[in-house]
Amino acid sequence: MRWSVWVLPLASFGCHRGSTADIVGNGTVEVREIDVASQVPARVVKIMADEGESVGAGDTLVVLRQSTTGADIAGAEARVRASEAALREAVAGPRAGEIERGEADLRQAEAEAGRARRDFERVRPLGANGTVSRQSVDAADTEARTAAARRDAAREALRLLHEGTRPERIQAARADLADAKAALAATEAVAHDLILTAPVAGIVLSRNAEPGEMLAIGQSALTLGESADPFIWVYVSSHKLPLVHEGMAATARLDGFEDRPVPGRVVAIRPLAEFTPRVALTEDERADLVFGVKVALRDTSTLLKPGLPATVEILPPRAP
Repeated sequence: MRWSVWVLPLASFGCHRGSTADIVGNGTVEVREIDVASQVPARVVKIMADEGESVGAGDTLVVLRQSTTGADIAGAEARVRASEAALREAVAGPRAGEIERGEADLRQAEAEAGRARRDFERVRPLGANGTVSRQSVDAADTEARTAAARRDAAREALRLLHEGTRPERIQAARADLADAKAALAATEAVAHDLILTAPVAGIVLSRNAEPGEMLAIGQSALTLGESADPFIWVYVSSHKLPLVHEGMAATARLDGFEDRPVPGRVVAIRPLAEFTPRVALTEDERADLVFGVKVALRDTSTLLKPGLPATVEILPPRAP
């Protein structure tokens, strides 16, 4: 957000010296400016509002497009489905067919281990009396040990199948699913950011892009003026500044609508002095140091528009 500055060449800024009680100054109606900008690089497809149009909070203002958005969302959704399937499998544990296969593998491994052990027991005495070579005995011993190791591995695998999925694996599957869902949410958020809406009710002050243009991150497509909180800066001379305090009542009147005053109050006083603007009426006034006073207005008449000149009267408390 930034403050808009509206200056009319013929507007008079400053405090009139004619009144010793009330403080009267001239200024122009201002509003806060809000840039409606893209959060991602994207191409402008459509702009729904023109300069000067009034918009409500939440109204769609700009439609953007990224060429890869659809594919990114489809890929993220596919990953979520795959993660959900993996988690279901981990929670369900091994199926009956997997356990039956594990039992069959164990029976086969036990049979091979028994055969290899018997072969070794048969050739060992033959090796001792020299009927078979020492290498044949060593080979039979190695085969028996290998078959026994395969049997033990099959037995452990079957035990794990009976125990079901380890809790750590289920936790890892849950974490993977959460990560997939977060990635999908991020992709959908990018797609949502391609529709720019009005953050507040206001008036379109400027149209900064056109359909077909490419916007960078943070580049403004439209600039809105927030119409709910108009204000005016007036300039009070150092002679009368001690009479002004935050919270004091004020009244603004537009040219031609003097019979329809707009109430307001002082909300800020600039701490540093400056010279009266050159459009002040007299040389004495131009020589004076003045202080900016911000007056917030409560506009219920919808008369106030950015840039309109107005006369503001600040009302010091009356003596009892």
